[in-house]
Amino acid sequence: MCADDLSVYEAIRLRRDVRAEFTGDIVDDATLWRILEAAHQAPSVGNSQPWDFVVVRDPATLRKFADHVAGKRVEFRNALPPERAATFDPIKIEGITESGTGIVVSYDHGRGGPQILGRATVPETGIYSTVLAIENLWLAATAEGVGVGWVSFYDPAFLTGLVGLPEGIRPVAWLCVGPVHRFQRSPDLERFGWRTRRPLTDAVHRETYHG
Repeated sequence: MCADDLSVYEAIRLRRDVRAEFTGDIVDDATLWRILEAAHQAPSVGNSQPWDFVVVRDPATLRKFADHVAGKRVEFRNALPPERAATFDPIKIEGITESGTGIVVSYDHGRGGPQILGRATVPETGIYSTVLAIENLWLAATAEGVGVGWVSFYDPAFLTGLVGLPEGIRPVAWLCVGPVHRFQRSPDLERFGWRTRRPLTDAVHRETYHG
């Protein structure tokens, strides 16, 4: 699959949170750079560009993070009611070692100085900007036939130390990135019965929330 073959609407429909479909091959550097360029072109509040990308490929680091995530998965599973635990059990939550490439996306609240145009009344717009970069990355990867899985079962302090983030730099996501055998037709959480997607008609309101 090539980026030229896919419209943005098709990429949105095809995009999946990939876990078990990685081929085990490493995404080549040219493709990875194109994906990162797309992420870096995201809009940001006050053009602050508060993101950074730490590319992790050291097998020992990938394994260490995977072990940490596995422990957090057990903690989450043990806190679930029995019926939800049974639904959760077959759901794979990460592809850290299988993907062969991790991208840690971080947020720098101080980037751009103390006066960020547009952030004064809504401080969260900096984080929102970083998440827009992640979405750009994800859609570009999908267009390239590359899978992305967002791992969120971790202690932020652990990840900060693992990749050496400076003081004041916040980890936002660990993304597993790699070629895939295929993209699933439906998201894993729907396939395994965790939760279905709301219809658009339930999400659109007119004039007021209760309109």
